[in-house]
Amino acid sequence: MSTKRAMHLGLMFWATGTHSAGWRHPDARGDAAYDIGLIQEVSRTVERAKFDFVFLGDRLATDPALQHSNPAQISRLEPFVTATAIAAATTHIGIVVTANPTYSDPYGIARMLASLDHISGGRAAWNLVTGADPAAALNFGRDAHWETDKRYDWAEETLRVVRDLWDGGDRAIGHRGTYFSVDGPLDVPRPPQGHVVLLSAGTSDRSRELGASRCDMVFAGPQPTLAARQAYYADIKERAARHGRADQVTVVPGLTPIVAPTTEEAVRLHDELNALLVLDPEEEVTDLVRAGGLGEGYKRNRACASRAFGIDIRGCRLDDVVPAEQLAAVSEEGARRLAEITRLTRRTADGPERITYADLVHGTPAQLSHVVVGNPEEVADMMQEWFEGDMADGFNIYPAYVPGSITAFTELVVPELQRRGLFRKDYHGRMLRDHLGLHG
Repeated sequence: MSTKRAMHLGLMFWATGTHSAGWRHPDARGDAAYDIGLIQEVSRTVERAKFDFVFLGDRLATDPALQHSNPAQISRLEPFVTATAIAAATTHIGIVVTANPTYSDPYGIARMLASLDHISGGRAAWNLVTGADPAAALNFGRDAHWETDKRYDWAEETLRVVRDLWDGGDRAIGHRGTYFSVDGPLDVPRPPQGHVVLLSAGTSDRSRELGASRCDMVFAGPQPTLAARQAYYADIKERAARHGRADQVTVVPGLTPIVAPTTEEAVRLHDELNALLVLDPEEEVTDLVRAGGLGEGYKRNRACASRAFGIDIRGCRLDDVVPAEQLAAVSEEGARRLAEITRLTRRTADGPERITYADLVHGTPAQLSHVVVGNPEEVADMMQEWFEGDMADGFNIYPAYVPGSITAFTELVVPELQRRGLFRKDYHGRMLRDHLGLHG
């Protein structure tokens, strides 16, 4: 068997898509969050493309305000229930479920994950999150969300108990810790994988250390520059090496590919999605808006764009071209944003295709993942650059809309990655640990 390093691919299943207006696209399904048949078919689609896993996120609170910034975070089916339906409809694809130990007990988590691993034949993974949403506390009988250190202390003890329960067989574990007293044994046999695959995400020191020391995979959030992406990747790998795990931690950033057979078609699709966005009222000038547990960013209107780019565009017509002399006056941060607009739209300050005021407004909010717009070769070029440039071991694909953008990626980009020898043409094993090349 070849030992050549292989790219890993996962699907972040957000039913309404990761573009804020993805659910409104003609090729999207606005009711996808609750159509288990569609969820199963999407899972089979990425399984046919030999993806490593399907990722089911979760959120323990909701907010109607998210309809403008991140509608996929408003509501969804409970991930463990959904995962069992995916397991029944597939044979190889890994299934990542999110479970927040801050609002769960370790015995319950160990039991559900072990059960899912048996049901799926060794394809389960746990996305361990400690929660970044204070609103969740009010749904679980607490007055406030715990501060970071307490959440991670709690999570690390939870993880120790969960693994002891999996390893304990029919013996009591007799755990007596700072937060938990758990006798055991677990009433589910040891998972087929031994320990289910463990994943985490985050940029704080505690989250990086947890990922490097205990997890099999780390999800990297969006980074503003190539240097920042390389620095994050190097930091995780160096921490893992200090724990004797240099080859056991996979770093997988999020990627939103907007792909079509030609560059022109891809840019047109990107513009169509942005044209479906509902702008925030102009009188709402508060800088930051929550994106549903995924950070904060500017709202989407002319006033916030004026602040973000350092020029006054209030009162402009969105379809008008921005004069080159006005673009020359943007702030340093505005210049970085202009470069992103050009990368995505191929429009410039003074070329044949010119930047519009609408581009500035749509380029104001923070992206939930790195976005790439282009034909299959261009998308594959970017992925190869990151993969070979010490920025990524693979990608968690964030579909802009569902199911159309998933189909486009699997039909257009995956064959190109396979042609280049970067991605598998078939599975080599049936368990998720097999796909990831993990030990024990």
